Amino acid sequence: MSKSNKDIYREFYDTVNMAPSELEDWLATEKSKNVGQDSGDGEAIGHKSGKRIVSIKKKKKDGLTEDDYGHMNKVIGYINRHKAQKPDGKIEDSNWRYSLKNWGYDPCK
Repeated sequence: MSKSNKDIYREFYDTVNMAPSELEDWLATEKSKNVGQDSGDGEAIGHKSGKRIVSIKKKKKDGLTEDDYGHMNKVIGYINRHKAQKPDGKIEDSNWRYSLKNWGYDPCK
């Protein structure tokens, strides 16, 4: 059973814990740019996703498209799967954390 846009919206805003300005600042760092799987054009998939998340979070709810909701659902899934793979030890300066931050979630918050 697929989720409704209402459920996706709520879960997205419950899951993504970085504000647009905070995420934009993070995406400008070298640490952000140097983590994750390349999308084929030299930019990591998560880094591209982070830019899209900023765009989505800056929109009014009634301005969101079905494509936006699809991406929001993808973000929810990625964050939930990646959180389950938490490594042992300190995570503050880990690629695991940096990858999650690219997707709008900071596990140290």
